[in-house]
Amino acid sequence: MPIVKIEIISGKSTDYKKAVMAGVHSALVEAFSIPEYDNIQRLYELDKLCFEIPPTKTEDFTLIEISAFPGRSLEAKKKLYSCIVNNLASNPGIKGDDIFIVINEPSLESWGIRGGKPASEINFGFKIDV
Repeated sequence: MPIVKIEIISGKSTDYKKAVMAGVHSALVEAFSIPEYDNIQRLYELDKLCFEIPPTKTEDFTLIEISAFPGRSLEAKKKLYSCIVNNLASNPGIKGDDIFIVINEPSLESWGIRGGKPASEINFGFKIDV
């Protein structure tokens, strides 16, 4: 049940934004083995004045923050990074150097889900430790 926050500079087309979100979700399904339906994403468009980026980056700079249950292996994380970069290079055409990914892993006790239960007490029906 990853929660995704994507930040981009405003002014991109609807198709561009949909492609970014689809590319990130597809990578999560592939690398973290989450169910296809398990999709919680937010895309924030920031005015260029409110989103400072290094001068070496372009207007396509994309910051992706993923909050996920702990337990994914380094290999799964590497696969996720690679899948995201490849997906976004393919569509909508973002260069890998303009993609910045951060994974936050709060403990299972820090997630209140399914009627207010801690995630540590839930049987998800799929593996988290991939």
